[in-house]
Amino acid sequence: MPDHPSERPSLAALAARIVSDPAICGGRPVVRGTRMRVVDILDLLSAGATRAEILDDFDYLSDEDISAALVFAADAVNDGTVKAA
Repeated sequence: MPDHPSERPSLAALAARIVSDPAICGGRPVVRGTRMRVVDILDLLSAGATRAEILDDFDYLSDEDISAALVFAADAVNDGTVKAA
């Protein structure tokens, strides 16, 4: 993941990796071409899994997919889509 926000993937790059389709996982955001939800990636990372472990366990994911999931989540929180309890 880039060290500085200005180095984050563009929205176009993000849109190419993270998609929502009502027919897939109830419309929750997923990595394109998979059923891996953004929340699943966040859960794995918050449980202590490293990127390398995730990539080893889910060989259909790329490091860029993990970065896109993190950027997507950060943007959702920043935009107010997600609110703290």
